Amino acid sequence: MSVDVDAYLKRIGVTTPVSVTAESLRTLHLNHLRTIPFENLSIHLGETISLDEAPLLDKVVTRSRGGFCYELNGAFAWLLRELGYTVTLLSARVFAGDNPGPPFDHLALKVDLDEPWLADVGFGAFASHPLRLNDRGDQTDPAGTFRIADAEHGDLIVYENGEPQYRFEAHPRELAEFEAMCWYQQNSPKSHFTKSPVCSRLTDTGRVTLTGRTLKRLADGETTKTTLKVEAEILATYRDLFGVTLDRLPDDPREA
Repeated sequence: MSVDVDAYLKRIGVTTPVSVTAESLRTLHLNHLRTIPFENLSIHLGETISLDEAPLLDKVVTRSRGGFCYELNGAFAWLLRELGYTVTLLSARVFAGDNPGPPFDHLALKVDLDEPWLADVGFGAFASHPLRLNDRGDQTDPAGTFRIADAEHGDLIVYENGEPQYRFEAHPRELAEFEAMCWYQQNSPKSHFTKSPVCSRLTDTGRVTLTGRTLKRLADGETTKTTLKVEAEILATYRDLFGVTLDRLPDDPREA
């Protein structure tokens, strides 16, 4: 199954042609977050997650699914490169409290234009727009206030509203280097991705997230939660709010 750039752009609601500029990158980034959900449903459906180009693009573009960081940022990197952007894959360690996790815990992107930008469409609730990589001051975004700070060994730490999110290195990586941690995230009982099925998407007014049977809507600063009890209602929610069509519910280990 081959996927072309026009199909990907149609998937995220962007019309051609697309110029290689910071403004276009901002549009691509925002539209990606609003149309392609952050989700771990493959893990709970028994589907193998592949980082090979053909099955990855088939899943995200042709099958109208989402994914987690390796898939979403991996696919986004492909699109940007096809459009003419210079993209570097970065290994990041996600913070749990004050301590960062293991290497390759997260995949982020550096995009070089007139200046370098940090792009990330695979972290769930995060910056809506790319961040200036060389800016050490506060960067205001619809999602909050972000700041990038220097760390040891040339690493950088990105903060959201004063809280560290992840520490990333400047060394360029290939997507294949993330495969071992991708396998771990799919299979380890210690991985938070194996705890419960999650599907989340940015909206015009906030965010919508379905975790198991709990639907949470954030709109204009107000959060509401609803418990969905009927299987048909849950499947319809995946379809109508996230564009994900399933023929059965993902398994939820909390209900086992």
